[in-house]
Amino acid sequence: MLLTPILITWLATAIGLGFATLIIPGIKAKNFLAFLIAAAALGLINAFLRPALWFLTAPLSVVTFGLFALVINALMIMLAAALVPNFTVKSFGSAFLGALIMAIIGAIGFVAVALLSDAEINWYSYEYQSQTQRY
Repeated sequence: MLLTPILITWLATAIGLGFATLIIPGIKAKNFLAFLIAAAALGLINAFLRPALWFLTAPLSVVTFGLFALVINALMIMLAAALVPNFTVKSFGSAFLGALIMAIIGAIGFVAVALLSDAEINWYSYEYQSQTQRY
């Protein structure tokens, strides 16, 4: 089902954001509702705005071996903080550390999607292969 990987990816984003708010003193959500709205806003920002930014900054990402993606993710966290009331990010450094934590949790979520959907784990994409299907 297509909805399951999307929900697991959003859940990994929300869990990553939750860990970031717990670990990093510069990222705070005043209440649980603000956290949920921030996670939803970050999910929407990541779905619509981040791909365009990755495309525009692809040469810089190649030169930095992909580390510039963390800068883009930090900027997306700061944008979510600007849009969501009661969710604050004090500095770019806090957002960058939050992006690093979310990247680690996101990688774990990527593996979870592959394992839960009986897909073959491939770091470029994942393909569904049913256990009952014979070739």
